[in-house]
Amino acid sequence: MRPRAGRRTVHGMADDALPPRLTRLTFHGPLSEERADRLVARLARREPACVLDIGCGWGELMLRLLEAAPGARGVGIDLNGDDLARGRRSAEERGLLERARFLDESAARHGPADVVLCVGSGQALLGPDGTDASAALPATTTALRALRSLVVPGGRVLFGEGFWQRVPAAEELAAMWPDARADDHLLLADVVEAATAAGFRVEAIETAGESEWEDFESGYLADVEEWLAHHQGHPLAGSTRERVDRHRASWLRGYRNVLGFAYLTLIPVV
Repeated sequence: MRPRAGRRTVHGMADDALPPRLTRLTFHGPLSEERADRLVARLARREPACVLDIGCGWGELMLRLLEAAPGARGVGIDLNGDDLARGRRSAEERGLLERARFLDESAARHGPADVVLCVGSGQALLGPDGTDASAALPATTTALRALRSLVVPGGRVLFGEGFWQRVPAAEELAAMWPDARADDHLLLADVVEAATAAGFRVEAIETAGESEWEDFESGYLADVEEWLAHHQGHPLAGSTRERVDRHRASWLRGYRNVLGFAYLTLIPVV
């Protein structure tokens, strides 16, 4: 029997045989409820009519902004069909489905918008090699230049971006993700300077705290860890355990207290 449309399958096994996917996370990043409330309130003060969320995932931040700005409509862009479906379900449950669309499209097909959200998704605005094809600019600079073209005068961009709290040592890089390099991220001061060079002024700078990172990293793995505890004999248990252990080690031995995450509220210069 064919699995129903939208169900994940691995080696012919459907959803109910696989670990749940990220159900313990409210946001796909190190973001507390308190910080989310503060960011949403700051953006909603502008009474936006149009919100564009690039790399939205399931669009929790966008949906909260639509709740806080009743006159706004939102478009969330992402490539993950499971996340988009989760976003649509959440919008329907909250009575926002008529004001929120979740699309598998390029951000270039949308905008300019009154508020642009780009949280941990700057790579969606890069060329295939991760740079600006015309000038070989750093990834952060390229993403910020693209964002400048997607926001209306007087609007706001919320740019969430990783940064090095300090330049990592060679052994820390070796413990991170595959092929991690010191130029994968900038220092926070350099991220802010890249924003101003791209045509923004910086209204606010916030950075994720240690507890936000711990909540995120724990929530990121919690579903799979519980599944592993009850499915030791499953055909996918070995590869899943290896993946989870590798991810946790990369955090604890590699980027913990080295990689930061900043939330910049940006105003376009006119």
